[in-house]
Amino acid sequence: MAIREDYEKLLLEDEARKWWCIYTMSRREKDLMRKLAVLNVPYYGPMIPKRNRSSSGRLRTSFVPLFPNYVFLFGDEADRFQAMKTNCVSRYTEVPDRIELLTDMRQIFQAISSNLPLTPESRLEPGQSVRVRSGPFRGYEGSVIRREGKTRLLLSLRFLEQGVSMEMDEGLLAPI
Repeated sequence: MAIREDYEKLLLEDEARKWWCIYTMSRREKDLMRKLAVLNVPYYGPMIPKRNRSSSGRLRTSFVPLFPNYVFLFGDEADRFQAMKTNCVSRYTEVPDRIELLTDMRQIFQAISSNLPLTPESRLEPGQSVRVRSGPFRGYEGSVIRREGKTRLLLSLRFLEQGVSMEMDEGLLAPI
């Protein structure tokens, strides 16, 4: 389920429902998301394309979870219980700061939607905090990391200490 601006207002104001970070059984993220969709339980599980060549040389694209084993559920206790009954869930945690989570998820959703090549990052690395000054990602905040001599902007989901990075021209970045 995509996080849209009109939907975000509801997500911020609905006090009866909470954001839950669901940790799934191994390789069961898509299965859980399909089951939540049938149950009409709001969720977000960012997916990114992954390209591989088959043994015959054919290029294949599959969509894999950006955060393996994690799906975010927005619901009340009954919705959380429904998720637990799917036999896809290992454990869950309530997200303490819904505004921070929504801000991070919006940035990651828009980065995925840009169709730029993204690299999953499993642990945050120390670096200078920056804000993008111009371009399609103007206003985004993240950290600078360097990989293979290239400058990358790390957008993080702070709650999980994971994120995604993309190549970025240093001229577009301003220190915070």
